[in-house]
Amino acid sequence: MANNLILDVEDGIATLTLDRPEKLNAFTADMLTGLITALDECETRDDVRAVILTGAGRAFCSGGDLNTMGEEVDNRPHVTKDRIWLGIQAFPKRLAQFDKPIIAAVNGVAVGGGMDLALACDIRVAGEAARFAETYAKIGLAPGGGGAYFLPRIIGQARALEMLWTAEFLNAAQALEIGLVNHVYPNEDLMVETRKLALRIAAMPPLSVRLIKRAVAQGLDADMTTAFDLISSHIAVARAGPDHSEAIAAFKEKRPGKFVGY
Repeated sequence: MANNLILDVEDGIATLTLDRPEKLNAFTADMLTGLITALDECETRDDVRAVILTGAGRAFCSGGDLNTMGEEVDNRPHVTKDRIWLGIQAFPKRLAQFDKPIIAAVNGVAVGGGMDLALACDIRVAGEAARFAETYAKIGLAPGGGGAYFLPRIIGQARALEMLWTAEFLNAAQALEIGLVNHVYPNEDLMVETRKLALRIAAMPPLSVRLIKRAVAQGLDADMTTAFDLISSHIAVARAGPDHSEAIAAFKEKRPGKFVGY
């Protein structure tokens, strides 16, 4: 695992922690590469059915390290292009092909590229201390980590533009009000409650969970006929596997299901 990144797996839940608290978990190139390695591992492990992404200390992620920006950095266009395309955008592009659920547990500030990490996840939950801001305009840049793509899809175009243009912070209650996060919990309860949510998802038939995630993503970019065609194929695959029959039996017998993942 990369420096400043911790991966723990317990009870079917992988917890991925950004671990650079002295810098408010500002990411480095090594951390971004490590995130991809961690997702690759989580995808292949049968004992991982859901993932939680969070930060160590009092921040979720403060985005890119400002020490890596400015006149002293190689800002030639082709160098910047590669840095964004191959580094900053690698995480959301990998998540687009990641079928398992991933929840962002936002424990503190999520700023710029750090907020973009949370936006790329399937679900966001927040502690009361969480604060969100897209601060790119303030430093003369644009949201390269996915903010301009994900944010309007989550909270709508007008609200997204206001956040992106003003660089103003939203607190956890405001984020909940506009649908940026699904839940807000006391700071001390955030990880416990996030794990409860992850465990509820992980207890479902894994193939069904994966196909639902895929169908929702596909449906956002497809016409109705195409989306309906795809979901009917997904159902045919799910119904042919043993987990469907086990789920029906478990429901009738009022017991937890014992699922094998297909």
